[in-house]
Amino acid sequence: MALNLKTLGIRSLSATVFVIMLLGSVLWNYYSFTIFFFIVVLIGLNEFYKISEKLGAKPYKIVGYCIASLIYLSFLNFNYLAITIKNAELYKNLIIILFPFLILIKALFSKNQKPINDCIYTVIAIFYATIPFALLHQFVIFKNELIDDYQPLMLVGIIFLIWSNDTFAYLGGSLFGRHKMIERISPGKTWEGTIFGVLITFGISFLIKLYLIKTESNIWLILGIIVPILSTIGDLVESMLKRQAGIKDSGNIMPGHGGILDRFDSLIFVSPFVYVLFKIL
Repeated sequence: MALNLKTLGIRSLSATVFVIMLLGSVLWNYYSFTIFFFIVVLIGLNEFYKISEKLGAKPYKIVGYCIASLIYLSFLNFNYLAITIKNAELYKNLIIILFPFLILIKALFSKNQKPINDCIYTVIAIFYATIPFALLHQFVIFKNELIDDYQPLMLVGIIFLIWSNDTFAYLGGSLFGRHKMIERISPGKTWEGTIFGVLITFGISFLIKLYLIKTESNIWLILGIIVPILSTIGDLVESMLKRQAGIKDSGNIMPGHGGILDRFDSLIFVSPFVYVLFKIL
């Protein structure tokens, strides 16, 4: 197959812009980080709802956007923003507990023939495209003795591990790939490529521990194992959704790379599990 220089150029430019926007927003300050991922949430929800419609559902979009916005905003660190909200943690928990039931109430007044099906897709969209990004706020704010401090390097390190796995799994699969993982979902993924990506990413976690975030803890070595595994699962899950919907990409916001869910499918799966790991450790 001949190399299409125009396509390669578009993909390279699109990827460069994406990397600059992502890292720039995360590293600049907490405000840019918050705004960037709030936009990601809204676009990701829109893409998921379009996938849902291709699967025969009619999700309650307006209700979904409103609840997703409330959930995301409830995870903001108000202490860092110098905003005082009494019982903010309680309100956040109440929103998360009540939102499935609010959507069921909406279904009561729906004229669609399968309102429960519509409810399910509305709820799953919020869990899939909102909560993982809301949890990222727990990765960047650290409590000091006097004030809460914005420290984005933890999140940057996790993103580097995801990119490392994606890159080296692709290279490993191209060079050594023989045995398909789940061919019906992702024909290009091989066991050899996946193992190669995990091993190299585990090695890179040592470098992050030594040079990016110097620490005596072994947390980065643990992340070096679980992040590439979860990243691969996240990619496969999104491939499953797209294959069932009969589409190649979740969207077209990034020329040559697809949509927001295509770019963040790994982080979506990594975020909740890493959050739980941090709570346990």
